[in-house]
Amino acid sequence: MKKIAVLGSTGSIGTQTLDVISRDPEAYEVVGLAAGRNADLLLEQAEAFRPKLVSVSSKELAERIRHRLPAGTRVVHGEEGLIEVAANASADFVVCALVGSLGLTSTLAAIDAGAAIGLANKETLVTAGHLVMARAAAKDVRLLPVDSEHSALFQCLNGEDRKALKRLILTASGGSFRDRTREQLEGVTVEEALKHPNWSMGSKITIDSATMANKGLEVIEAHWLFGVPYDRIDVMIHPESIVHSMVEFEDTSVMAQLGNPDMRVPIQYALTYPERRPSPASPLDLLARGTLHFRPMDFTRYPCMRLAYEAGRTGGTAPAVFNAANEAAVARFLKGEIPFLAIEDIIEEALGRHHPVSVPDLETILETDRWARREAASWHR
Repeated sequence: MKKIAVLGSTGSIGTQTLDVISRDPEAYEVVGLAAGRNADLLLEQAEAFRPKLVSVSSKELAERIRHRLPAGTRVVHGEEGLIEVAANASADFVVCALVGSLGLTSTLAAIDAGAAIGLANKETLVTAGHLVMARAAAKDVRLLPVDSEHSALFQCLNGEDRKALKRLILTASGGSFRDRTREQLEGVTVEEALKHPNWSMGSKITIDSATMANKGLEVIEAHWLFGVPYDRIDVMIHPESIVHSMVEFEDTSVMAQLGNPDMRVPIQYALTYPERRPSPASPLDLLARGTLHFRPMDFTRYPCMRLAYEAGRTGGTAPAVFNAANEAAVARFLKGEIPFLAIEDIIEEALGRHHPVSVPDLETILETDRWARREAASWHR
């Protein structure tokens, strides 16, 4: 039986992870759950899975739920609580489904504890890929991608000679506004931006999909996960989200992983790797689908893609600035403080004012993250 801890258990990926686990209860034991402020859902999860340890965002919230938890479940809080769930819940597999840069320190703690990682938090590799990959190699810890695109690349590369790899091709749905011109993006609302045509995701990731910042983060993550330079990582828009990503080899062969847009498939594959088991997802019917469409990435239409490639190629602390400025800008947009198109302006201005450190340590990365958030918070037109 595999012992699982889920960081971000009440978010979109976390709840779908627990759904997968609930369908195969003989295979898994949930030993730790970490949530933020959604105490009611966490209490439901704790009652269903009876973990040894749960974590919430604050001491006050921990005190509020302490006596409502099942017998034998202990509650911790804050960043220290996250780290404790990641490292001290006796998990042998940790799903990092936290949104944003919050996942970095807890992922490093899980690696240090020797747990395999199911990585759904792309910001961990974006901000500190050199540290995370080196730590995982030193501890002989496997990182298994949970993002649908990186899971697809991982599956296509399974058993292949990496020397024959020519390029990685990430696919992008195009997000909520994929059929709008830039002129038509003036004045779009939060509600419009949150209506993703294909996927059911959290608010932050859905906005990132609309700006294409999410795909930019995935490019940087793919660079670290697969050790491929940026000039051999391409992105194309694929509105149906059926081809989750592709790999081209030197002999011109292209391998792709296809499936209906359902995050439970890559989640389950990470949990069961190298085995495959029956999935709760509906099977793909290509005859019913009929036609699949592809079009090139437009870096003028989606400036966040250009900025992500620039940050990735600059390296060092630049990707941390891209990530943190974007995260703070998206939060401001969701609160109604800034217009949609200001997100990319904030990222570009923060990157323009930043002086990158080429090989940053963890404290430098965290300070860079704080600096970029301050820059984004103070931006005004």
